[in-house]
Parts: sequence; C-alpha cells; structure tokens
Amino acid sequence: MIGQGLEDGRLLLVGGLLLAAGVLASLLAGRLRLPGLLAFLAIGMIVGSDGLGWIEVDDTELVKDVGVVALVLILFEGGLASGWSEIRPVVVPAAILATLGTVVTALITGLAAAWLLDLPLLYGLLLGSIVASTDSAAVFAVLRGSTLRRRLARTLEGEAGSNDPVAVLLVIGFIEWITTPGYGVPDMLGLFAQQLLLGAAGGLAVGFGAVAVLKRVTLGSAGLYPVASVATVGLAFGSAAVVGGSGFLAVYLAGLVLGSFQTPARQTLVTFHDGLAWVAQLALFFALGLLVFPGQLLDFAWEGVLLAVILTFVARPIAVLAVRGFDLRERAVLAWAGLRGAVPVVLATFPVIAGLPGSAEFFNIVFFAVLISTLVQGPTFEPLAERLGMTTQESALPAPLADPATTRRLGAEVIEFRVRPGDAVVGRVVRELQLPREALLNVIIRDDQAIPPRGSSRIDAGDRLHVLVRQEVAVAFRELLGLWREGPLATPRRQRGPLRTTIFSTRPWRSADGDASRPEAVEGVAVVEQVRTRRDRPGAVVALEDGRMAFTGPVMAVGPTVAVQGAARRRLGHARDEADRAWWREVIGALATP
Repeated sequence: MIGQGLEDGRLLLVGGLLLAAGVLASLLAGRLRLPGLLAFLAIGMIVGSDGLGWIEVDDTELVKDVGVVALVLILFEGGLASGWSEIRPVVVPAAILATLGTVVTALITGLAAAWLLDLPLLYGLLLGSIVASTDSAAVFAVLRGSTLRRRLARTLEGEAGSNDPVAVLLVIGFIEWITTPGYGVPDMLGLFAQQLLLGAAGGLAVGFGAVAVLKRVTLGSAGLYPVASVATVGLAFGSAAVVGGSGFLAVYLAGLVLGSFQTPARQTLVTFHDGLAWVAQLALFFALGLLVFPGQLLDFAWEGVLLAVILTFVARPIAVLAVRGFDLRERAVLAWAGLRGAVPVVLATFPVIAGLPGSAEFFNIVFFAVLISTLVQGPTFEPLAERLGMTTQESALPAPLADPATTRRLGAEVIEFRVRPGDAVVGRVVRELQLPREALLNVIIRDDQAIPPRGSSRIDAGDRLHVLVRQEVAVAFRELLGLWREGPLATPRRQRGPLRTTIFSTRPWRSADGDASRPEAVEGVAVVEQVRTRRDRPGAVVALEDGRMAFTGPVMAVGPTVAVQGAARRRLGHARDEADRAWWREVIGALATP
C-alpha cells in the first residue's frame, strides 16, 4: 500500500510539474504573441517517445478520443461565452466564412495538394479538408490583447467558434468516399444535409430545454449548476450523434442558446466552462505533442511548408472574397488571421484510424503545416493590422468588469440578493435600503429583464438585486442583508412637502452635523428624502421637511431648489477634478428633476 501511495504521489507530482512548466512557458509565448498552448504541445513532444521518453503513447485512437472530448468542451464554451447578442451583429459574415469559406478553402487547398504532392484527387481533397478550419484557441489567443476593430474581431471569433463542424463533416465525407464503393457527390451532400439538420435540431432542442429547466428549478447548491451544464453538453452531443446528426454543431448551438438567456448562476457557468475549456485545450495539445515524433517531421518539411503556403496565400484569401461588406484592407486582415491549431491535427487522426494508406504521412504533413502557420501568422498579425489601419484604442475582446476575478482584484465583489415573499425589503424603494456609501445597487433583475435602479425604484418579491460592495464594508453589509430579510428597516421617511420657507444658507459641513453621506437633519430640519448619494467621498442631495432642498459634503447649501441649484452651478465652476465635476453635474440634474 505504501509503494502504491508513492507511485500515485509521483504521478501527481509529475502532472503538477508539467502543468506548471506549461503555464510558465505560456507566459513567454504570450510575450511573443504566440498561442500559449504551443508550450504544452512542445512539452508533450519533449517528454514523449521521440524525446526524453518519459511517456510513451502510440495509441492514435486514444488521442483522437481525447481530441473529440476536448473539442466538444471547447465548442460548448465558445457558444456559451458568446451568446446571441454578441454574434448577432456579425452573424452573416461569420456564418459565410464558417460554411462556404471552409468549403472553398478545403477545395482549393485539396486540388493544389493533389497536383503538387502527386496525390489521388480524393486524397488531396481529404488533406485540404483536414486543414480547412481555423482554430478557436489559436485565434482567441491572438485576439486577446489585440486592438483589432471590434467588428473584425467578432467576425473572426464567430467563424473560429463555428467552422469546426463543417470541417469534421468534410473529413468524414471524403473518408467515406474513399473507403465506400459507389459513394459520390449526392451521398456526400446527403450526409451534409442530414448531419447539419439533425445536429441543429438536437442542439437547439437540448439548449432550449436546459434554459427552461434551469429557470424553473432551483438547485440546492451553486455547485450543481456546472454539473447540469456538463449534462447539457453530453445530452446535446449524444442525442444528435445517435440519430446521425453532427454532435459538434449540436454542442455549439446548445452552448449558444444557454449563453443567450439569463439563467441562475449564469456567471458561475461561464467561469466554470472557461476553466474547463482551458483544461481541455491543455490536455489536447499535450496529448498531440506525445503523438508527434519530432525526428520524423523534417522528412515532411517541404510538403508541410508547401501546404501552409497554399493555405495562407491562396486558399484563405480566396475564401474571404465570399464575404461582402468588407474593404480590401479588412479582407487582408481576415485572410491573415486564419490561424490553424489543434483541430486540424485532431482531424488528421481520422484517416489514420480509418486505415487509409499513407495517412500517417498526412498526420506529419498537417502537423508541420499547422506549426508553420501558427509561428508565422501569430506574431505578425497585430503589426499587419496596425499597418493597415485596422486597429483602435480599445481591446478587441475586452474583459468584462462583471467577471468575479476582475472585480475582486479591484477590491470589491458583486453580491446577489434574491428577494423572497415576506422579506422586509418587499415594497420598499431603493433609497430606503440603507446602503452604505461603499455599496451600490448595480441592477435589478425582474422577469428576465435588467432594470437600472433609481432611488424611487420599488422592490418586488422575486427580484434579484446585484450589489457592488467594497471589501472593507463586506462584513457590515452581510449584517444589512439580514435586515433586508427579517427587518427592522428604518421607518420610511415622509415625502417632501410644500415649501414653507425661502431661507437660503451655505457654509462648511462640520463633524457635529453628522454623516454627510446620509444626514438625518440639515440646519436642524429633518431630512424626509435622500435624493442622491455621492460614492467617491461623503456627500448627498436631500429634501427637507420644510420643503427646501440641500446638498451636503465638504460644503453644504440649503434653501429653495433654484437657489441650491445655483450654488451647485457655482461649485461646478470651481471643481478641482473630473470626479468633482461629475458630482456637481449630478447634483444639478437631480435638482432639475421635478
């Protein structure tokens, strides 16, 4: 038992060291604008049979299975993270590139390969189909940190996330054509129609079914929602595959549907599948590296270089011509961004498993071509886009501030509060929630609608309140959540009455006056309504019992609305910084509201 424990410990230690080495290498690759996943590919080659010999793998079918599972997880995450709202503006050009563009690339590359490499026509078309699709991992790696125009970036992202099923169908179709007597174009078109229609139907059905279930069923733990989403992946792929549809298309569409609706723990699901997709990509590239024999690659160097040249400088630019609405410079960027990655290498294992003569050579040629494509196009993509004037000052794929890790790094967290019937906050308005200055109600989710909150917005049972809270008040805020549930909340203040005096005064705010962010009284007159609260420093706009208005802060002013607004305008003219100017504009706007 002790010996077995030591052996298990060594395996886990080696696994941890390999992952750590890959992460460190990916940091270096990122500085060189190369996909960091190439580091794991290199590690697999180094420790594999033809390298240090630490891990020996010659089971092509096992690597192919790993590749299929990894590709399924990557495709689902791509659809989940995008959602319909993200791809809708570019759905037409992305769909054309993913379908017609992939077919055109396969045909041109295949015909050229058959002629130049002296291959039978069907074998050449099979080779062209294997390298026809762009790789989502490689494309996303280049776009992260890029300042490419958003429309171009979204088009590339949409294409890379959805063209893999088309390439898979082409490869399967040509393998059937080669191995099945009497097989022809009508059979291949029938296979396409069957796979696409049944795959789309299965993916949409499972996706909408998952949305309906997640909306109606409350799971006992947040950790069960990722389990449910992984079940959705299996159901989508399996249900489509067993009836003869494309499981890859089904998985992508199921993820796209699930990412297009607000469901419980949606951000948890996106974060979980982002991590899972990374693990899948790491495992895939590492496994492919183990299957490669570096000593054999040079024997196929010229074929690989030739295939990469045809693909990059001929087939891809012609395929991009199928997309309308882009000028010449934009087409040049789209053409150069057609990076290849792990997917073509996985597809290269299909003919090997099918037992096609010469398929082992295909694997090495494809691997070398993909390597050349990534090493040449990856580092030069951003400089080319800049030279052509296709970049902006904004990130091509900006990281959302709502991401939990980003928010925590900035010293805050977003807390969701589900309002139940009978809670003390039901029927209260936002300004009565007693939020501290270091907390802000971001949004109210009601009936699948996002409602921007105002001070007068009323809280209903069933609402989900998303509150941004600074970490220094997180403990006190948890206590406030208890009051929202059980009470008691402060008695609602009386609404402002008619103006009973026109006295105007202004002076510095003193500590004896109380909390300037939430004053109980100003100049001895009770506050009946908190109209605005300043967030960056103590300050507020309030209505008083005698009908007057007031603003508080380092300086206070109290009097009729017009007089207080005039004082705010004078303060705006002497504002010291942009934060001050923004606050005084907000004060003026609040006082202008009836």
